[in-house]
Amino acid sequence: MKRLMMILLCLSLVAIAVSPVCAQGNAGAPVVEKSSAPAVLVDSLALLEKAVAKDSTRFDNLYRLGVMYLDRDKVSEAVKVLTKAHVLQPKDHRVSVNLGVAFDASGKADEAQTYYREALAAFPADSVASCRLASSLYSQSKHAEATTLLREIIKQAPRAYCAYFTLGVAFADAGLYKDAIRMWRKVVEIAPASPEAISARESIDVLEKFVGQ
Repeated sequence: MKRLMMILLCLSLVAIAVSPVCAQGNAGAPVVEKSSAPAVLVDSLALLEKAVAKDSTRFDNLYRLGVMYLDRDKVSEAVKVLTKAHVLQPKDHRVSVNLGVAFDASGKADEAQTYYREALAAFPADSVASCRLASSLYSQSKHAEATTLLREIIKQAPRAYCAYFTLGVAFADAGLYKDAIRMWRKVVEIAPASPEAISARESIDVLEKFVGQ
């Protein structure tokens, strides 16, 4: 049983790992930035680093550089740059969510949750910030609070696949394997090309083999 949960945890981390938020979607929720070709990304990163080194007061450059650092798992660098961006524009919702992502990746869940809640104060219907908050709470073993929040997210945004994914992790952790599979299948149905769906498919395969034993 412990081995099974370790496998599922590793699979879930594939989707919950650093994933920057960059723009507003049609429903008011952030969307994940899409990466370009590797060579272009490297050049863009170097150019932005030079631009920020020359003038660290330009918000757009700071924000974009922070997102690029997150995309490359350069978490400490992301925290520094996004913090500067947040000082310049403390009400920018995208910066708050990405700072939360950066602090979560740094293992500082309390700080991360502060920024998620800050984003939600400005955009209460933001399912992505809510999902990030729920995942962060769950990582601290605040399971009841996280699960309640996830159910509320699904109630308000039935296509919030991030909530189904994390709820699936919670069900699997509780030994409710059929419910976990049901949640992860919902993820695959709603967002088949998402990182969460990739991890969900793998998790479903692991659980179905286990349940069938």
